[in-house]
Amino acid sequence: MRKLVSVVAILLLACMAGRAQYVISAEDRARAAALVEKMTLEEKCALITGQDDGFHTAAVERLGIPSVRMADGPQGVRNKTTSTYYPCGISLAASFNREIARGVGTGIGWDASARGVRIMLCPGVNIYRSPLCGRNFEYYGEDPYLASETALQYITGIQQQRVMATIKHFALNNQEYDRHWTGSYADERTMNEIYFPAFRKAVEQAHVGAVMTSYNPVNGEHAAESARLIGNLRGWGHEGIVMSDWVSTYTTLGCLTGGLDLEMPKGYVMNYEAVCDIVRNGLVDESVVDEKCIHILASFIAYGLLDKPMQDTTIPENNQPSRDNAYAAALEGPVLLKNDGILPVKASKKNNIIVLGPNADNIPYGGGSGKMHPIEGTTTTLYQGIAALGKKYPATLMDWQNINEEELAKATLVVIGAGFNFETEKEGSDRTYTLPDGQNELIARVASINPNVLVVVNSGGEFDIAPWIDSVKGLLLAWYSGQEGGRAIAAFISGEASPSGRLPFTFWGSEGANPVSKYYHANEPVVKKEKSNRDPLPFAEYKEGIFVGYRGVERFGARPMFPFGFGLTYSTFEYGKGKLQKTPAGYKLTFTVKNTGKLPAAAVPQVYVAQVDPSVPRPHHELKGYDKVLLKKGETATVSMLLMDDAFSHYDATRHEWVMDKGSYRILVGDSSADISLDLPLKIN
Repeated sequence: MRKLVSVVAILLLACMAGRAQYVISAEDRARAAALVEKMTLEEKCALITGQDDGFHTAAVERLGIPSVRMADGPQGVRNKTTSTYYPCGISLAASFNREIARGVGTGIGWDASARGVRIMLCPGVNIYRSPLCGRNFEYYGEDPYLASETALQYITGIQQQRVMATIKHFALNNQEYDRHWTGSYADERTMNEIYFPAFRKAVEQAHVGAVMTSYNPVNGEHAAESARLIGNLRGWGHEGIVMSDWVSTYTTLGCLTGGLDLEMPKGYVMNYEAVCDIVRNGLVDESVVDEKCIHILASFIAYGLLDKPMQDTTIPENNQPSRDNAYAAALEGPVLLKNDGILPVKASKKNNIIVLGPNADNIPYGGGSGKMHPIEGTTTTLYQGIAALGKKYPATLMDWQNINEEELAKATLVVIGAGFNFETEKEGSDRTYTLPDGQNELIARVASINPNVLVVVNSGGEFDIAPWIDSVKGLLLAWYSGQEGGRAIAAFISGEASPSGRLPFTFWGSEGANPVSKYYHANEPVVKKEKSNRDPLPFAEYKEGIFVGYRGVERFGARPMFPFGFGLTYSTFEYGKGKLQKTPAGYKLTFTVKNTGKLPAAAVPQVYVAQVDPSVPRPHHELKGYDKVLLKKGETATVSMLLMDDAFSHYDATRHEWVMDKGSYRILVGDSSADISLDLPLKIN
């Protein structure tokens, strides 16, 4: 495992050549403004709307403005191309590894450059409220700090390759159910503490090239037309593009005055005829259109899109660094939830491994615009990965719909490839809590014949395990692990690698145990799907406020089955020597972590901040730092983190700003939100 990490580190360094960041300068904006002065209104209207196949911007050839190609992500480059298939977003968050997120972003940037794509429509950072959201697999879990850090690295990796990233979907797009019309309602503090941080960090620190608005109305306004919502982005310093999600615009005047720059996939409402009518009637000055064009062109200029070739022909479309980064990410995301001594499996010719299940010998994907089309010959299924381990891990693929009970009973290990796929977990609809196609019954039946069962589940979130969890010996949450998922899981089985992922959400154990479940769905059933005016709009209220996921455990008296941050490895860890030191930049926290087990493995120390006697209701503790440390047997490492003011602050909705209270705090260090080993007091005066 140490060798793998070293190789990956070298690859990451090799892939990260180029400018550190592409940021719009005053010169870029001035050049853009000069170009806009030469454009006709018709050319401007073309520039602020999608063209051709809906994944290009308009060219103005007489002024040297090219058409810029964009593509869906976030697991690779989509739209009329095959590409490297990386692990999904929630798997990156589960890795708790910033380098892995950066490496996947870097690989996607390379893959995009090789195909002439200069705008990637990723990442998605909508917070995980409920396991039912069909796009959870694309996102980064329930915690805003973890989501922010993962997004920062992923975006930086992409944009260092001269490819713009697009963070989405702004904002409160936390369910897919009737998403065009179900309005999301949340208070100001909740939005700023839970749902805005990943977007804000992307703007302020990653200088993200573009932001995509959401389908859903936000507090009564369609996101693409909300000056209040888009105003937040500009207030944080975003000078780049604000684009709509596909077919999510409703009125010309609303889009023009709300701050939207680019309507996608084409000009449904910001077309030339509609804009001309509004400008001629004096409702909007042409300078409003000019400003949109300046945002777009200044972004293009900053990334060299008016001066350099779109396609980098020196990068192979199927390149080794991208494949290696995909494998590294596949190793670090999966979360081992149960292991009753079934893993790792010792090498022996006496092993008799049977692999079965709906996801045993295919490549699982989530559905919608996140569904990938991998390059032919680059993928490894679960069964193929295990079979490739060799003669000491003999494996047989069994038809899961025609089980041979006699053969099954003889197996030393039964691996069930279970979970969802692009038809059952996807964009545009929410999914079921229960595994589809009778899989619970399948797992229970197999376990009744042979208890030596490892269940490997592909999913973007929690699912029902109650019918069989006590009957099986192992459960691995593998997410959608990309083209290298089968290889990675095989490495866990053989012990070549130890699982090191941690849950990026709370696994409650039942659908109703999640306090959000009572607030999740809209207040009325969907009666029509067509795009038409609906008054009043259905709505979903975020009544849990800031108490999402583990933040609500103490608040609601809930007890999850597996807490946020939980994940097993093939070893154990011990924390000690915690120390806090005040510095001009903040509070420096240091502590040690020791591998007390028998095998090398990665510790994931998590740092939580708890305020004693807060002035306003606050979660019991909140994640404010984490690291990932690979340790040999018996090895000890010293970990350092800096806790700055934002680690102690909360949002004051009456003052419309972040504030830090004086008083007592506790700094908690442990292996999960519920497994705390160090508790350090801190007084802030």
